[in-house]
Amino acid sequence: MNASPTDLFVDQGYLRLEGFHPKKQVAGIRQKLLDELKRLKALPGGKSPLGSLQKLPVFQQIGKLSALVKVPGLHAALVTPSLIERVAQLGGRAPTGIQDTQLLLSPPHQGTWTLEGLNWHVDIAARPQGPLPGVQAFFLIDDVAPGGGATLALAGSHRVDMPGRPSASRLREVLKATNEDMARDLAQLGIGIVEMSGRAGDVFLMDLRLLHTPSVNATKNVRMMATARCFFNT
Repeated sequence: MNASPTDLFVDQGYLRLEGFHPKKQVAGIRQKLLDELKRLKALPGGKSPLGSLQKLPVFQQIGKLSALVKVPGLHAALVTPSLIERVAQLGGRAPTGIQDTQLLLSPPHQGTWTLEGLNWHVDIAARPQGPLPGVQAFFLIDDVAPGGGATLALAGSHRVDMPGRPSASRLREVLKATNEDMARDLAQLGIGIVEMSGRAGDVFLMDLRLLHTPSVNATKNVRMMATARCFFNT
């Protein structure tokens, strides 16, 4: 018997909703982003006044660029009643709080894509044995290719220190190691690397306890994503 989407979410800590938002809808948001980036001269080939951006560490560039771009109506367009309904299904109850949607924009040509030196973290401290504290949604506003700066997450990392699961200390050891075998070592722990790449309109829903990180955008395109967090009373 195939597992239900909710069962997969409970086990792996994430769920991918392919084509959740219509392409025509996200195309309008994408165009607004392109217009803003063009105004800022931040597109590839543009003589950007944001020269200081390239002097920042790779992942600080994301926060800086995202803060400069404003898209009115972004939250209402992405955090729709149908999305909230899906989040409520995963949590078994309606969310009690929803943060405003934030853009996640990565400049192009940030360097070579790598799993080393990443900022693995969680946004909320919560016990693996406890109830689901919340769900974070990641929205693809444009197509994001592998290696294109998509958020990475570690499927199963929300269940460390539980029976039959790896210890948090062993997971930290693997993440701190600087070698090319990280994906293999994680797989041996029963943990997989999820790259939130895909097509415009796709949405990833993630348990807030899941370790995740920005990644390097090695492509020629600006990475266009957005995120919103939904919380449950625990």
